[in-house]
Amino acid sequence: MGWLADETGLEKCAANYVPLSPLSHLRRAAEVFAHRTAVVWKDTRLSYADYARRVSRLASALTDAGIAPGDVVATLMPNIPQQAEAHFGVPACGAVLNTINTRLDADTVAYIFGHAGAKILLCDSALLGLAEAAIARMEGEAPLIVEVVDHGFTASGHYETYEDFLAKGDPDAAWIMPEDEWESIAINYTSGTTGRPKGVVTHHRGAYLATTANAIGWRMQLFPVYLTIVPLFHCNGWCHAWMVPMMGGTLVCCRDITAKAIYDAIADEGVTHFGGAPIVLNTMINCRPEDRRDFSHIVQVFTAGAPPPAATLAAFEPLGFNVTQVYGLTETYGPATECLWQEEWDHAQGDDRASLKARTGIAMAMLEGAEVQDTHGTPVPRDGAHLGEIAMRGNMVMKGYYKNPTATAEAFKGGWFRTGDIAFQHPDGYLKITDRAKDIIISGGENVSSVEVEGALMHHPAVSLCAVVAKPDAKWGEVPCAFVELKAGATATEAELIAHCRARLAGFATPKMVVFSELPKTSTGKIQKFELRAVAKLLGQ
Repeated sequence: MGWLADETGLEKCAANYVPLSPLSHLRRAAEVFAHRTAVVWKDTRLSYADYARRVSRLASALTDAGIAPGDVVATLMPNIPQQAEAHFGVPACGAVLNTINTRLDADTVAYIFGHAGAKILLCDSALLGLAEAAIARMEGEAPLIVEVVDHGFTASGHYETYEDFLAKGDPDAAWIMPEDEWESIAINYTSGTTGRPKGVVTHHRGAYLATTANAIGWRMQLFPVYLTIVPLFHCNGWCHAWMVPMMGGTLVCCRDITAKAIYDAIADEGVTHFGGAPIVLNTMINCRPEDRRDFSHIVQVFTAGAPPPAATLAAFEPLGFNVTQVYGLTETYGPATECLWQEEWDHAQGDDRASLKARTGIAMAMLEGAEVQDTHGTPVPRDGAHLGEIAMRGNMVMKGYYKNPTATAEAFKGGWFRTGDIAFQHPDGYLKITDRAKDIIISGGENVSSVEVEGALMHHPAVSLCAVVAKPDAKWGEVPCAFVELKAGATATEAELIAHCRARLAGFATPKMVVFSELPKTSTGKIQKFELRAVAKLLGQ
């Protein structure tokens, strides 16, 4: 980056300008909070001094193994300390971090290996089979595997272990900080429900600003205890692993996401914050009584992935939680809008309070803009009725899609990032998602919001989880079809649920069919509606 003089003749220099990077959070924490607990997992307790030394070892070992700045290092790991270390250690040697979804099929992982060009793969022992199957199918040079052996697992004996790899590194090695904050810090691949996934490339500046935006949005104070419910491979855990050292907090790892594990972490480790999809909230609401633990503090929760039904929020918060809905995409480093609570809403109770909390929200502090636009890129009226597409712009938007200039240009058309999510805006500027563009159901010429129908279903006491998609219909073109999971021990009939919805919705928006089944979900708790659409299409024949 060249040093530019402004209108005063004064220039940027090393004294007054340093490129932003979340690496600086851990570097500072290692000095300021050296003896505070940084990472917790079972009997592992890392201080910030220990954490930083292990990150230095990883960065040094990667460099010694031939990793050069700009190279890609991939991970296949659950939420364990080594995944958090990789978030700092990989960029600390100048490389680009590629955290891969652990629930992908081997063919997709093979594509990601080849497309991103990873040189080294840090792989959990339980996922070696997936990695090996992917390598067998991939084109190009295969990554070198370093095996990460977690508690309770035994090394396969086929690969160098992570601890042996770290032992070769220098605990005092200097980190390679970015010379330009536009340098890439990570590449994350979208879920790719249609076609191949796209590689979302993010930069140091955006990741740094996302950490600050999340802390501000959460009204976070020093020394939070954060539980890793959001997979660290998903938008880099919403940038929360990078955020926690900024606050001198403790990162509590959670490998298997269960209600018992979450309640235990809250009760035993004093967890104060976590993020998760609405399905996580439902899991905690409907868990077995013996899995629940008492705790005396309020836990702050970010929820995203799908608009949370008001009924879910109303049932969850009295258990000891304060929920803030956030919204974003891989392309926006995770959360980019938040349903910021306003003081004038304090009087709201029950369903009114839950409905306010179910709003999608306003732009987070470090995002330059978030609005609803029509097909011409013009903002729609803020009247709580006109629909359009959510568009965003600012430093918390990706660099672009890797090796895909056409998709990048389409996403950035008109100088805004087009999200593909349909919403309206209230007069106060708060967004409210009604659907993904592909999820709108057009029945007899009327637009039906699947989110609205799902919200009505979730008010039924027997419903644990639901999803609504379009089913082809000879008369109406398409009609709503509901897929429902019932709570353990609960019963309900199709006719009962349809009547329940009819009392709350217009006739054309009422489901015409209810299918009782377990819903297909991604590892982050999102319901895979594309699978349900395929089933509904068969049901409509």
